[in-house]
Amino acid sequence: MQVLIVEEDRRLSELWTGYLTRAGHAVDSRADAESAIEALSERTYDIIVLDLVLSEGSALAVADYAEVRHPGVRVIFVTNTRFFSDGSIFALSANACAFLPTHMPPEDLAAMVEHHGAAH
Repeated sequence: MQVLIVEEDRRLSELWTGYLTRAGHAVDSRADAESAIEALSERTYDIIVLDLVLSEGSALAVADYAEVRHPGVRVIFVTNTRFFSDGSIFALSANACAFLPTHMPPEDLAAMVEHHGAAH
């Protein structure tokens, strides 16, 4: 499965990348919206793990671009804030499939990636 991780916390991104790679997935990692959109313009992904709060660019712009460029690609939003904790992210992003805290166990993220990515 082809996975794109968009997370500016390098340690967290490396943890997720390592875990998903060991689980057999091909993983690309980007730290900001611009490089994520560039990756999406060059390659097709089965699923995107996207930090909702990026200091460089808009996560919603990345999700929107992904939906236009690759219809049907699913996005797992992650965050370390309570922003959108009411579930409104699902009304704002047509391709949102999950909303998780960034500090979840990596095996939980892997299970979500496998579940939602397989549907793609």
